[in-house]
Amino acid sequence: MTAPLHDRRRGTSGAGLPDTQQGMRRRNLSRVMHAVATHGPLSRAAVASHIGLTRAAVSTLVDELIRSGLLDELGPERPGRVGRPGSALAVSAMGPVGIGAEVGVDHLAVCAVDLRGDIRARAERRSANRDRSPAPVLKELAALVRQVCAEAQQQGLVPAGLAVAVPGLVARDTTTVVRAPNLGWRDIDLSRLLPGGLPLTVDNEANFGALAELWLGDESPEDFLHVSAEIGIGAALVVDGRLLRGARGFAGELGHVPVRPDGPACPCGGRGCLEQYAGEGAVLRAAGLGGVRGSGGMGDSGSTDSLSDSGGVRASGDSGEVRSEVLAERAAAGDERVRRALSDAGAALGIALTGAVNLLDPQAVVLGGALSRLAPWLLPALEQELSERTAGRTCGVRVSEIGPDGPLLGAAHSVARAVLDDPAGVRAGGTR
Repeated sequence: MTAPLHDRRRGTSGAGLPDTQQGMRRRNLSRVMHAVATHGPLSRAAVASHIGLTRAAVSTLVDELIRSGLLDELGPERPGRVGRPGSALAVSAMGPVGIGAEVGVDHLAVCAVDLRGDIRARAERRSANRDRSPAPVLKELAALVRQVCAEAQQQGLVPAGLAVAVPGLVARDTTTVVRAPNLGWRDIDLSRLLPGGLPLTVDNEANFGALAELWLGDESPEDFLHVSAEIGIGAALVVDGRLLRGARGFAGELGHVPVRPDGPACPCGGRGCLEQYAGEGAVLRAAGLGGVRGSGGMGDSGSTDSLSDSGGVRASGDSGEVRSEVLAERAAAGDERVRRALSDAGAALGIALTGAVNLLDPQAVVLGGALSRLAPWLLPALEQELSERTAGRTCGVRVSEIGPDGPLLGAAHSVARAVLDDPAGVRAGGTR
């Protein structure tokens, strides 16, 4: 999926820059970039009208952005406008690209996204990462990063940074994975195991998935709770167009909200956690489709190579996408056991979400990742629980159109958008 890297939320261009003359210049450069990215192609006069600066001031800013390789002049605007036609400006398809990477329980993926939001290179591989040492996993990821960077550079593009999505807790404003139970990782600083040379950001996959929904989703609200699942279940809360991360950066651990306090023990140390009822492994077991590599939910040690049941149907178990496809196919074909398992999972999700909805009052709940494919069988029970348990009128539940690529795209777009937010950090030729 591609989309313009515009910012539909007000007041974020250049946010966080210092209140100095230099900071003001950097903010104005960002305002020009966002105006062209959102509304372009635009003339200098049109940019000045959009951001409220004089045409002379805008021309100076535009010239700097053109020299940095961030804006292109496309030639005279189309005829039909009053006055002498100006030269149309557009965000450059060359120059910087954001590199996004995802570490999944059963896969690794990397992509490059340019400033227009287009995917320019992509590489991925299946990889059974549960309980593997971080070093070989990140060595494989680094090889994919180098492959994507090389492919981007062959197109004349310059990697501006690397953002990595992981299925675990990441300490706020650090590159340290505090705990990733489905990988078996604890206190791992990715900056020590990934190659240097690019600014590195590390965040929870649910956070990047929510950002992808915010930036790329059609008519996404400014306040929503994004819920996604693969092996585990994660959530991220967006308030006023910004992620609510929590004091330590650990907000959104929906999978470990207890839905039945006297339920089965969870490897997190609690009992009756949502993942024990609606996690991928729990659903597969309830559906009679056990034996999938990595399907046991958080901390499960079972691992086989195929998905099978008493009916002898088999499919590759290496991919969470394949597993959810099999569940969807079985449910669509009328398999009552699969449908019942999905309905029970939807009810558990509804119970867990009730607390969040009552506490936070979001405009919408958005189901992403594998949940989006299974939504037809999850939603009835989920929505029933929400309607019966929430105070007042409940929020709507939407299904994301982005699908399982949300964390990867959110990671890559976060790097590209950082260039729009502070283009002064880009030197001529597109490097930062």
